[in-house]
Amino acid sequence: MTAPLRLILFDVDGTLVDSQAGIVAAMTAAFSAVARPVPDRADVLSIVGLSLDRAFLRLAPDAAPDVRAHMAEIYKATYARDRSTAGSAAFSPLYPGIRAVLDTLAATPENILGVATGKSRRGLDALLSGHDLGGMFFTRQVADDHPSKPHPSMIHAALQESGADTDKAVMIGDTSFDMEMARAAGIRTIGVSWGYHPVAALGDADAIVTKAEDIIPAVNAVMEA
Repeated sequence: MTAPLRLILFDVDGTLVDSQAGIVAAMTAAFSAVARPVPDRADVLSIVGLSLDRAFLRLAPDAAPDVRAHMAEIYKATYARDRSTAGSAAFSPLYPGIRAVLDTLAATPENILGVATGKSRRGLDALLSGHDLGGMFFTRQVADDHPSKPHPSMIHAALQESGADTDKAVMIGDTSFDMEMARAAGIRTIGVSWGYHPVAALGDADAIVTKAEDIIPAVNAVMEA
């Protein structure tokens, strides 16, 4: 008997890769360009995962819409420049053990791997190319095509593309936005402790893992629950 398809979705920044240095640098450039005080590092990391328009609305709610739009353009240009200078793999390194986890999951025929990220398609493609992960993910949901997390649109699209049922799908992420998005779509959740939101912010995730190698047994456990 053929095993049912399993959709395993990953957030990117703070879950697969550590991109905080580039995010903070680009946000610093964006705020400095319009002579506004730069938010604290913790505040900047708290918005990782949101689309840029939502991120700047949170960080600069009193700024005029055109100013926030300009800040977003500065952010994108700075991030792209710094990524090009450093190279994608060095600019956003994989967390320890992540590559082995992805390779192991991908080797199981019924597993369909995907990403649901606040990155643009251009940014995601550059990152995956830099880490030689271009063929790893069957479904790639990005900010260009969907409302910002925690709206469940990304997961709905991934489910449709993959053909997996909701009870055989899981979202793995490091932020409250990932957990809320997954719950809104009716799928299971795994939170990672090494990302940008504190574990306490991950709410009632079905599982919390503290190291990459724990992802595989956690996926198996929540799928069987």
